[in-house]
Amino acid sequence: MDLDQERHAVDTLIQSLGDDMVLSGEAIEKYCRDWHGDVTSGAVAVLRPRTTEEVSAAVKACVSLGLSIVPQGGNTGLALGAIPDRPEDQVVISLERMNKIRRIDADDFSAVVEAGCILSEFKDAVARDGMFFPLALGAQGSCRIGGNVSTNAGGINVLRYGMTRELVLGLEAVLPDGSIFDGLSTLRKDNRGIDLKQLFIGAEGVFGIITAVAVKLTPEPDQIATALLGLNSLDDAITLFRRARRDCCDLMSAFEFMPPLAFVLAREAIPDLAMPISGDYPAYALLEISGSGLVDINDLMERFLGGVMEEGLVPDGVIARSKAQARNLWLFREGMNEGQAKRGTHLRTDVSVPLSRLSGFVRDAEQAVGAAVPDATCVSYGHVCDGNVHLNVLPPGGLSRAEVEARIHDAKKVINTVVDTYRGSISAEHGIGRLKKADYEMRIPPIRRGLVAALKKAVDPQGVMNPGCQLDFERHS
Repeated sequence: MDLDQERHAVDTLIQSLGDDMVLSGEAIEKYCRDWHGDVTSGAVAVLRPRTTEEVSAAVKACVSLGLSIVPQGGNTGLALGAIPDRPEDQVVISLERMNKIRRIDADDFSAVVEAGCILSEFKDAVARDGMFFPLALGAQGSCRIGGNVSTNAGGINVLRYGMTRELVLGLEAVLPDGSIFDGLSTLRKDNRGIDLKQLFIGAEGVFGIITAVAVKLTPEPDQIATALLGLNSLDDAITLFRRARRDCCDLMSAFEFMPPLAFVLAREAIPDLAMPISGDYPAYALLEISGSGLVDINDLMERFLGGVMEEGLVPDGVIARSKAQARNLWLFREGMNEGQAKRGTHLRTDVSVPLSRLSGFVRDAEQAVGAAVPDATCVSYGHVCDGNVHLNVLPPGGLSRAEVEARIHDAKKVINTVVDTYRGSISAEHGIGRLKKADYEMRIPPIRRGLVAALKKAVDPQGVMNPGCQLDFERHS
């Protein structure tokens, strides 16, 4: 599409939808740049509907102009799934103005929320009704519910509550022809054939645009115990997790592991963070248990840690005695990500392996990176509870952009090779998007590829929805 055609398309969109819905020119820049600022693209326009009917009208207008659509929530994704890669013929449809909470039903333990609602605002709203929505992410102050569902987001509470998929009761979506799929049921048990909502969860917008979601709620935990523990090895962290899973049962809501470097990185980002443990240990675990009602959570934490410390499995640790202290412990886990960003462009991975093999994977993958990129620094951390490792690789300072990219390429290649030997996944919780598409293409089995391509052809025969995301479907249809 040349400049004159682009102007005509923008003018036509304004005539069809109104100038309040259509952005173009410099106003669209923030919608075409990824969360970390590593990638900047463009688009013919950005459309910002306020209702499901306006989303439907926007889709129909784009189709009539031969434009394809990139759905976007909070644009906090880490796999470039919501960033256009063909600016000359793609339109971003942002759900940011569809941010209403349609209802909260405490008796039904459910809520219906529009796709553009910010996660933290939704969590705060249900908390005012004494309820809890357990999805918890570092980006929860910016990410939006529709994007969480479209990427099947994970986070720190997967152990207890599952991925986002387990929290969705129903959803509403606009299909590639502009028709509206209404599946906003809050039924817990509904066995009427194929569960069509699953088609959209984790699909990153390739089958349609999620506009609203019905979700499960739980009673708000009124007791939360958080502990930071120093350990002699990552193997000991796995052993400790198994013990905690047995002794604390389903009351354990998080179990994170971190290397010593995590604390260095966190304090580079947040200099006034005080180290809560005096000694230095090869590995650390952040453990949280929570509950409500008649269970004494603090007593459970103290009895559990008393036992494992007496046995020598945990040589040192600290239990938060207030919400402020608990927040300080979590700041180390969150601050390390900011510290890595301050060191410049680096490789961010999101892989998973069988839980029982996590420590072996970290050892083998770090050794492989050390051999391939000896001047880089590995930072391995993540969720022990679900086998999810973020093995990030920081190139040394002072390199050119090309040298940094070469080291990232080499490190990613060897890490993915180790993931393959462990029969793991190259994407545990971030999705595929455009960033991981080539690696996914190399690994998807032919039968699975054929099934996904057939679904895409059936639902979106013109390839309107998020082309270039996940798979190059036109090559396999």
